[in-house]
Amino acid sequence: MEQFSNYTVEGTQLGSKNIAKSFMSNVFSWMFVALAVSTAFAFAFSSNETLLSYLIGERGLTGLGKITMFAPLIFVLVMSFGFARLSAPVLTLLFVAYAAITGISFSFILLVYTQGSVITCFAAAASMFGIMAVMGYTTKQDLTSFGRILSMGLIGIVIASLINMFMGNPTVDYIISIVGVAVFTGLTAYDVQKLKNIGAGLEYGTEATAKLSIIGALTLYLDFINLFLALLRLFGNRRD
Repeated sequence: MEQFSNYTVEGTQLGSKNIAKSFMSNVFSWMFVALAVSTAFAFAFSSNETLLSYLIGERGLTGLGKITMFAPLIFVLVMSFGFARLSAPVLTLLFVAYAAITGISFSFILLVYTQGSVITCFAAAASMFGIMAVMGYTTKQDLTSFGRILSMGLIGIVIASLINMFMGNPTVDYIISIVGVAVFTGLTAYDVQKLKNIGAGLEYGTEATAKLSIIGALTLYLDFINLFLALLRLFGNRRD
């Protein structure tokens, strides 16, 4: 009986690991889909004068351009606070739409920075993200306390960024970018470990699992995007 019990425990642990791997695979798959959608829309709008005219007019940003700048935040809030009420297909549709609108808003970045510096910073962000994701997934050290510190750092970045919107101090912006690189690099490892732990306790094939994989993809997508933007503000070359 004891031997059978040991087999049961081992089988349960193996099943949990397999579910966690499947869950993380779905999370990263949706994250990569979102990045691909954002990249496609960013290049499409920045390289097509007709599409760009819908965002920028003779007097500056058009109505659509202004909506595009603030819409991503609204999508994130809707997905986060509406998680319990929204179905998995609706949540997935919102996530893809969010990625598309974020990509459209990023078309402005391609107009400000040179294409070479954008690609370089994107590659650097991808490398740093990949390394920290592997560390977060493989480490046996609990990163919870580390995550709390990083979360406080994130709150500090948001507050400092809002204040600097009115101050317009380039030195403060530079410091915020440096801190941002450190915070979002660390958050990548913490979020991956957190999602891995969540995945181990899920049931395969349920709607709740599908919804959590989308929210997990959103979390990692935001980590990557913010890391990329922080690097771009630090090292990106602006167009003349």
